[in-house]
Amino acid sequence: MVQLIVGKKGKGKTKQLLDKVNSEVKNISGNIAYLDKNMAHMYELNNKVRMIDVSQYLIENASEFVGFVSGIISQDHDLQQMYFDSFLKIACLESEDITPAIEKLEKISEAQGVDFIISVSIDAEEIPESIRKNIIVAL
Repeated sequence: MVQLIVGKKGKGKTKQLLDKVNSEVKNISGNIAYLDKNMAHMYELNNKVRMIDVSQYLIENASEFVGFVSGIISQDHDLQQMYFDSFLKIACLESEDITPAIEKLEKISEAQGVDFIISVSIDAEEIPESIRKNIIVAL
């Protein structure tokens, strides 16, 4: 499953994402990974959540990002959820259509049993129609 938290920059998406991950960590038996553009929120996360600073891995486009995510999943068979903060930046999708990347993540989710919760700095009205069904929070 792919879920989206959407809204313009500064609307509180990161807080929503952090609240969700910290409440979910108590309820699931598997592992959780949190990907972000830096380590700024490291101390706001439960210590059971694996935080990954994507900027350290020289990702240059959305295909490389999806490959990176697939690599993380392949190394952790207990991984149940992945949270992506600043998705447009970490996936190199700023000013691009996010639909192909979201569709690939949906296929990975179905095949591997990993849920993705993603914050996207776009208004709900600007999200492509085909993926609006994935929106869980619009700010």
